[in-house]
Parts: sequence; C-alpha cells; structure tokens
Amino acid sequence: MARQRVRGWCIAVITAVTVALFGAAPAQAKQIPEGDLPQALINYVLSPNAVAGANDWSCKPSKDKPYPVILLPGTFFNIGVNFVKIAPRLKNAGYCVFATNYGMTALSAGRVGGLKHIPESARELDAFVNKVLAATGAKKVDIVGHSQGGNVPMWWMKKMGNAHKVAHYVGWAPSSHGTSVNGIVTLAHELRLLGLAMPLTDVAQIRGVADQFYTSDYIKELWFDGPEVPPGPKYTVIITKYDWVVTPYYTQRLEGRDVNNILLQDRCPDDHASHIGLFNDDPTMQLTMNALADGPKDFQPVCRGYGLPA
Repeated sequence: MARQRVRGWCIAVITAVTVALFGAAPAQAKQIPEGDLPQALINYVLSPNAVAGANDWSCKPSKDKPYPVILLPGTFFNIGVNFVKIAPRLKNAGYCVFATNYGMTALSAGRVGGLKHIPESARELDAFVNKVLAATGAKKVDIVGHSQGGNVPMWWMKKMGNAHKVAHYVGWAPSSHGTSVNGIVTLAHELRLLGLAMPLTDVAQIRGVADQFYTSDYIKELWFDGPEVPPGPKYTVIITKYDWVVTPYYTQRLEGRDVNNILLQDRCPDDHASHIGLFNDDPTMQLTMNALADGPKDFQPVCRGYGLPA
C-alpha cells in the first residue's frame, strides 16, 4: 500500500511538472455547426455582416492550408445568408476564412449587396484582400464567389492586375459573361429599351445589376482583350443547368490554361439545385473543398443534400 501511495504521488508530481513546463494537451477544436435555409433567412435580417466560421483576424494559415479563403456573396445577398454552410465547413477543415460584403449603397439598408458599379466593388475587394494578406502573412488568397461574387474578382484580377495574389478561384454560377435573365435582357435589347433603362440604374443606385447584363458596356470592357482568364490561379466553375438567373447557363464557363468547368448534373444527375440553391447544395460544397485542396478535376461528390431547386 505504501509503495502504491508513493507511486501515485510520483505520477501526480510528474504530471504537474509536465503541465507546468509544456502546458496541457490541446483540446480538440469544437466543430462549428453548418447552417441551412432557416439560419440563412435569420442571418439575412439579423446578421448581414457576420457568418459563423469567418473573419477570425487572429487566424494564421497552416503549412497544409497556406491560403486564406475569401468568400464573396451574390447580388442582393450578404455574407450572413450566402455562406452559412461553406464558411463553417472550411473553418472546421482548418482554413482561415474571411468573408466580405461589397457594393452597398443607401438603398442596401446594410443588407442588400452588389448594387454598386462593379469596378467600384472590385476596389473594395482589393482593400479587403490586402487587409487579409497583411493580417495572415499569406502570399496569396483563395476566392470563392457566388454569382456577382464570381464576377467582381474577375475584374479585380483581369483589369486591375491582381491574378498573382490568387491561388484558387471557385465560382458558383458566376456572371462573368453576363446574363440574359431568361431572355428578358435580349427582349429589352431588341426593343431598344436598354438605352433608356441603363441611365436609370445609376439614379436608382443599382448599377451593379445592370453591369451583369450581357449587353452592358462593363461586360464588353471586361473581355475586350480576349476570352481567356489571366494565368496564375487555378479556376473552378460550378454550374447548374437549372439556373434561371445567369442564363444561358453554359455561358458561365471560363476559358484559360487551368480552368475546370463543372456542370453539376454531370456529377449528380438528380441534383436540381437552382442558381440561388448552390449556397446550400452539398455536392457544390464538396466540389469546392476538392478544388481548394488541389483534388482531382474529375472528383465525384457524394450525391446527397441537394440545394434549393428552381
């Protein structure tokens, strides 16, 4: 009994000394739950400028995940609603995650993004990227953008010369080549109504919406010097054929040296996720994670957890 007491005392002393010298064993990081539609709706109103998993400015990238990920929401949306699913997933996987709204005007009420002239939003993105690089010490960032959130970084890279700051670009149904909005823009163009409507978008403070019409001067200028994206980043575009916002859906494809255009239904035929529905579509999340991790271009996601249908 005496020997057992002495042995127990020795173990306690050794343990105390070890903790004092080296600290307690690190606890496993608590996993952040992923949100879905109900949380997104709440966030749209109550948390437009924050989303779980994003904007920890003390985060330092690890050796295996050296690039902080920047998330950019689509037109009329904000980071609180757009990234309730991907931001926690990225953070739980060990990424430093940052998200920002852009293009807010007086009409936005602090919630409705993407309304400014896109080059103005690109300048906002430039300031945010530089802030992230300074805070993390990283040399490059990864960018994940939904709809206009995939268009803004294209101007920032292609026209402002910032492709060298990007390691991976992932576009969810990006509006990079503009949209006919299911033929509405085409009809207005043929009826010569756009010439009257475009000046009104400045007055209404929704120039960012009109910039995305495929007939706009902005789109023409973006691709004036050729159809290819700037070299350097690895590009992934995730497209759904059930898109009724950026139409025709196949115009979302990009051209360039390292581009992987993925039609969602080629991987998961039963996935009816719409343009908006990509935000909570699990195959889209899996394809995004694979792209950021330099996974195979023919990666096959598990076909489950589909996003909102059209």
